Amino acid sequence: MERELVGKRLSVRKDSDTSAALDVLASQPWEGPAIILVDLDAFFASVEQLDHPEWRGKPVIVGGDAGKRGVVSTCSYEARAYGVRSAMPSAQAAKLCPDAIWTRGHYHRYRELSRATMAIIRDETPLVEQVSIDEAFADISPTRINTEHPIQVARRIQRRVSGLGVTCSIGLGTTKSVAKIASDMDKPRGLTAVLPGSERGFLAPLPVRIMSGIGAAAEEKLRVEGIATLGQLAEADEALLARVFGVNAGMMRARAQGADASSVSVERAVKSVSHEVSFAKDLAARDEIEPVLTQLLTKVGRRLRLKGLAGHTLTLKVRFGDRSLHTAQAHLPQASDDDIALRPTLMALLDKVWMPGQRVRLLGVGVSGFDAGASATQGTLFELLPDESQEGGEDADAAGLGADARMPAPDAPLVRDAGKRRRLLDAFDALKDKFGDDAVRYGGELKVEGNTTGSGSKNANDYR
Repeated sequence: MERELVGKRLSVRKDSDTSAALDVLASQPWEGPAIILVDLDAFFASVEQLDHPEWRGKPVIVGGDAGKRGVVSTCSYEARAYGVRSAMPSAQAAKLCPDAIWTRGHYHRYRELSRATMAIIRDETPLVEQVSIDEAFADISPTRINTEHPIQVARRIQRRVSGLGVTCSIGLGTTKSVAKIASDMDKPRGLTAVLPGSERGFLAPLPVRIMSGIGAAAEEKLRVEGIATLGQLAEADEALLARVFGVNAGMMRARAQGADASSVSVERAVKSVSHEVSFAKDLAARDEIEPVLTQLLTKVGRRLRLKGLAGHTLTLKVRFGDRSLHTAQAHLPQASDDDIALRPTLMALLDKVWMPGQRVRLLGVGVSGFDAGASATQGTLFELLPDESQEGGEDADAAGLGADARMPAPDAPLVRDAGKRRRLLDAFDALKDKFGDDAVRYGGELKVEGNTTGSGSKNANDYR
C-alpha cells in the first residue's frame, strides 16, 4: 500500500487499498470534537452525468452560454483536466475545451439530490450546518452513549451518498477550518482525517491562501512580510497580523494553529431571500425590464412562502451597461410574502434608479427584514416609509436620502382583495409543486426568454 503520513493525516492514492489505509487511522483513539465537511464532487456536473449516462467520462460544463456573457457554474473533472474552472467566463471555457458538453442546468434535480444528501448526514447527527447546496459541516463527536469512531461515521456517509449516484469528498478534523481544508486534499471521493493533536503538523506546510478568510489582498500583504505558509502565520508577530487582519488577527492565528473554537451552527438564520439574473444583451426598454422584475419577484415570493418567511424590506438591484450598481429599497409597514401585492411597489422602485434608455445588464430582487415568527400581512402594503438608495460599486454603503425622499405612489395591485390574492398564490404554488416552477408564468416573461446568460448559483438559501 502506498501512503504518505503528514502529521497524522493519511492520504491514500486512488489505486491503493483505501479501506485498509483508513483502518490505520480508525484504530487510533479520537478524543474531543470531531467535525466533518461533506463536499459533493463537481455536484451540478455529476448530477447531469447521472441523468445522462452517455455523458459519463466526458467533459461536461454547467453554466451560461459562451456567447452571452455566461460563466461556468461547475464542470466535471474531465473538463477540469482542460483547465476549466468554476466562475470562469464561458467564452474562455469554450476555447479551453471546445468539445465539452454544455448544459444550463436542471436546478430542481440539484435541489432534490442536495436534500437527499443532507438527510443522510442528519441520519448520523442533528448537528448539521449546510453552507451551500453542495457543502455541509456536521458534528459527529463521540459521546459516552455513541462511541463509534468518527472515521467510521464519515465512511458510512460517503457510501450512502454514493448510493444516490453522486460522490462526495470529506474532511474530518477537530475544527471547522481543519475539516474544510482537509476536504479539499483528496478529490474526488476522498476522505482525509486529521487526528486530534496533529492539526499544526497538518496545517504548517500549506500555503496561506488555502485558509478561509485569506484572499488575494491579504495573501500579498503576508508575502511582503515573508509569510507564505500557515506554519509561518501561526508564529507571526501579533502587530503584523493586526496590520493585515485588523480585529480578526487573533481568529486567523487560531485557525492557522488549528485551534479555532467555532462550532457547527445548526440554524443558519436567513437574512434575505433574493434572485437575480444577468442578460446576454442589455435591456433598454421598460417593456423588457418589467417582465423580468415580475419573474424575479414571483420566484422570491414563492421561496418566501416555502420557507415560511415574510419580510419588511423590498430591494431592487440594477447593474447598468457601464457596470455601475444601483439599489433602492422600500420599507413595508407589515411583513409580506405576497409577490402580487408587492409588484406595484417594485415598479415604483424602478422609477427611482432607472431612466428610459439606460442600458441594464443585471436585475435583482430581494426581500429582507424578517421578524421572528412574522406572518404575512393580509392588509394594505402601500403606506410606505421613506426609501433608501445607493449607487456605486458592490461594496458601497447604503446612503439614506432623508425624510423628504419619498417613494412615488405605487399603483394598486392587480388583485386588490387580499383574500383572493392569497387563494391565487396558493393555487400557483400548488401547480408549481406538482408540475415545476415554469408551470405558471406571466405572458410578458416570453419577451425576454433566451436573453439570460444561463449562469447558476450555489447559494444554500436558493436551494432549501
